[in-house]
Amino acid sequence: MGGEHLSGYQARDYAVVDYYIDRDARTGLSFRGPEPSVDEGNYVACPGAAQAFGCFCDDAFPDLLAERLDVHFVNLGYGGAGPAFFLRYPQLIEFANRGRAVILQVTSGRSESNSVYDSGGLEYVTRRADGQRMSAQQAWAELLAAEPPPAAMPRPLAKAWRMFVGPPHARKVLAETRANRIAHNRELMERITVPVVYLYFSRRAPAWHSTGRFAWWWQRYDRENALFGDYPQLVNQRMLDATRGAADDYVHCHSRRGSPQPLIDRFTGQPARIDNSADRKDLAAGTYSQNDYYPSPEMHLDAADLLEPVLRRHLGAAA
Repeated sequence: MGGEHLSGYQARDYAVVDYYIDRDARTGLSFRGPEPSVDEGNYVACPGAAQAFGCFCDDAFPDLLAERLDVHFVNLGYGGAGPAFFLRYPQLIEFANRGRAVILQVTSGRSESNSVYDSGGLEYVTRRADGQRMSAQQAWAELLAAEPPPAAMPRPLAKAWRMFVGPPHARKVLAETRANRIAHNRELMERITVPVVYLYFSRRAPAWHSTGRFAWWWQRYDRENALFGDYPQLVNQRMLDATRGAADDYVHCHSRRGSPQPLIDRFTGQPARIDNSADRKDLAAGTYSQNDYYPSPEMHLDAADLLEPVLRRHLGAAA
């Protein structure tokens, strides 16, 4: 694995799926493989994060599209990555530009830097004040806790203040983070010279911060997970509206089909027990046997169904 990796997912998920991780000679980074032979330039690059990578799926949407179209699809999904990460690797952009098109996933806003934390484009940040490294979740929890409600405020009002108003400095940093994310998204799209298909791939609609029975549309500040919302965390409709126009096409895949996904051990046929700490030591130990976070195999099929006609149009493939 390249030194940048927060999670390559192979150690964590091997009982469920083999990702055939390959080391990329251009960058020293590792991606899902095996990488097809692409010397002739007949390929589509798919930069993104864990959702493009296809956690817990034998076939992610790039694999499904490769089966349907006479084109190679190169999976550049990278754990915790955002647009600023790919901007740091011009070799990957040059590679994408030698292909025929790019499917660019809308990734989480947790991977963006701001004046308090430097992310390097990944969901693991460095506090600028002292160089301390931590997860984005820990960083934002710290930021929200740093400004308590006014001391004289009655408890019920303090709770409402924390939920709906939020600490002024945290609100400022959030606005800054979103603005940086918009700028980096636009810059990445501008540097890609082949057609860009911008893919929103989530269980939630962008106007909502969560899914299911208790979904909400307003921004919350009472805890870091509520601030983030469901994947892609921190990304809202305004951010999409500010960036999708820079792409050649936009595909919206909002699906919950097959989620949560039961995880089956491919060696025993029994429910698998997944432990996040097996792959990231900063995460708490604890096992689970359902995938209720990453897109399910059925959701990847939904994404491929929506992407296929758009890719056919851009690639000039026969219907």
